[in-house]
Amino acid sequence: MNNKDIIICRCEDISLAEVLECLEAGYHTVEDIKRILRVGMGPCQGQTCSHLIQAEIAKFLKINKEEVKFQKTRPLITGVVIEDIAKAAREGDEK
Repeated sequence: MNNKDIIICRCEDISLAEVLECLEAGYHTVEDIKRILRVGMGPCQGQTCSHLIQAEIAKFLKINKEEVKFQKTRPLITGVVIEDIAKAAREGDEK
């Protein structure tokens, strides 16, 4: 199978080929690749792809996966009260 056809990050539609390009360009941490390709920034917040990228980094650098620093996880969003959204919509309609 072609590396362009292997999807590493389903949320951001990032292929293995794109991850390998980043590694060859000198980006060797999950955080670096996250900043370049936006992996781990979709709805799942990297629950699937971060481990795959960690494994690819380890394979590329010929080190154990445990030696590759894992990404920082941050909440995607904060909660919004539906009533506040409805109120804002009503106020917008009145203008």
